[in-house]
Amino acid sequence: MDARDEALDSAFMALADPVRRGIIARLSRGAATVNELAEPFDISKQAVSRHIQVLEQAQLVTRSRDAQRRPVHLNPARLEALTAWIDQYRLVREAQFRSLDAVLQTNAASRGTQEKEPS
Repeated sequence: MDARDEALDSAFMALADPVRRGIIARLSRGAATVNELAEPFDISKQAVSRHIQVLEQAQLVTRSRDAQRRPVHLNPARLEALTAWIDQYRLVREAQFRSLDAVLQTNAASRGTQEKEPS
């Protein structure tokens, strides 16, 4: 397994947890502290900190220092890499569905022409 596969595995495993997905959703609106991130969850701040560590290890979030604050930020480049990986498969499937739609429309059009012709 190459480094890219390991990075994808790490990110998807981190996103498998609903609390971590909630943290990502909150961070999509802007940076937040651990206290702010912990508010909507019925878990301890220590548990939220552990979730943030998992997200950091997966490189989905980063932390900075702002005086006494340590805000957590979304890592958009990492999310873009995940989106690109998903898109490569989505685009293939969409092309297959477009081809199927074209065949079905052609078939429906030819049936419509046959029905209009007198016997």
